[in-house]
Amino acid sequence: MRYSNYFRGFKVIFTLAFFFFTCSSILVFSEDDPEIKIGEKIFQGNCTACHNLTGYTKLSGRSVGPDLSGVTDRREIDWLKKWIKNNKELRESGDKDAIEIFEQYNGSIMQAFDWLSDEEMNGLISFLANPPVNEALIAVADDVSVVQEDEGMSVSTQMMLIALALATLLYLLSSVKNSLKSSMGQETETISQTVSNQTKSFFAQNRNVIFIVVIALIFLAKIGYDALLDVGVTKGYQPEQPIAFSHKVHAGDNDIDCNYCHSSARHSMSAGIPSANVCMNCHANIVEGTVTGTTEIQKIYDAVGYDPETRTYKQNYTQKPIKWIRIHNLPDLAYFNHSQHVSVAGVDCETCHGPVDEMDILAQYADLTMDWCIECHRETDVKMKDNEYYASMHEKLKDSLGVESFTVDQIGGLECGKCHY
Repeated sequence: MRYSNYFRGFKVIFTLAFFFFTCSSILVFSEDDPEIKIGEKIFQGNCTACHNLTGYTKLSGRSVGPDLSGVTDRREIDWLKKWIKNNKELRESGDKDAIEIFEQYNGSIMQAFDWLSDEEMNGLISFLANPPVNEALIAVADDVSVVQEDEGMSVSTQMMLIALALATLLYLLSSVKNSLKSSMGQETETISQTVSNQTKSFFAQNRNVIFIVVIALIFLAKIGYDALLDVGVTKGYQPEQPIAFSHKVHAGDNDIDCNYCHSSARHSMSAGIPSANVCMNCHANIVEGTVTGTTEIQKIYDAVGYDPETRTYKQNYTQKPIKWIRIHNLPDLAYFNHSQHVSVAGVDCETCHGPVDEMDILAQYADLTMDWCIECHRETDVKMKDNEYYASMHEKLKDSLGVESFTVDQIGGLECGKCHY
């Protein structure tokens, strides 16, 4: 019974030590508080020219204003907010502390910061109360040499010391426990045996809890993995364009071929964005749309300087670019050639861009991920009909592979260098 009580005490002390470790970790990383980050940004942009903050900044010579380290301890928060918002108004109200500071620093006038929002003000106060500890201090000497002051104890060193303290505590408690067991004539244990026995006991007594925790961790890992796979994937991206151009009206209702506007898709790497002159091929005469009337078409006229009343272009008019927002945007590390797919492979535009002729507002249809491209290369047969330029190569590949048709991946379509130079 006595041993049981002693061991229960050991558990309590170890729990308190773990609590201390957790609290220390929270304090160590408290500088990542978003409110403090907001305050730090305000301080760096507006306060560092006149004020020192010991442990964070150091101005050469005497600063214009007082050192702000510990200012939240010396002054009430409400007073500080009034001083920062409008120190002149505070002085004129007869506040003795405000007048004393003004006179102490030779009547130097501090700018009023009445434009700060409540969130920014609270962030600044929080930053002044908890500035990042032991940042590098830059001191400018008379010879303009720069000296970096001691940064103090790093976070990793603090964590190592805490871990060492816990290990020492564990050793002392184990020694006390063994002394008690020895005095009662019981067999003693080493630290490793104690840890091993406690671990086995914990797992034996909490099997159901451990099972639930493991399942929860697996579930969370799956969610995290799926989230990582979606990083940079913009499927469904549908921005509002500067002109409400409807692909449904043009490609669908009026059956205009994609290549009429995106003519470079057949001849170059990029499909390109058609110039306003391409729009004017039709809209020099078509001045009213079926959906938006004249509103959106007028934006084209404003861009090129066209007068729909006289059907003429304005003289000496400075044309304005139409700032279309790009939707399908591959990363720079991936090389994609439209002409190779459109003209050589005969891939339809809809394969990658979806049913554009049904979209009033264009959106990204496909994932455009590497996995999506690879899957297409594995399933798509190489086009050999009406492809005379590659005819002799196709015949050689048929003979070497012993097949009449073959997919893109069978002729090296999955090699890294094909898409990543």
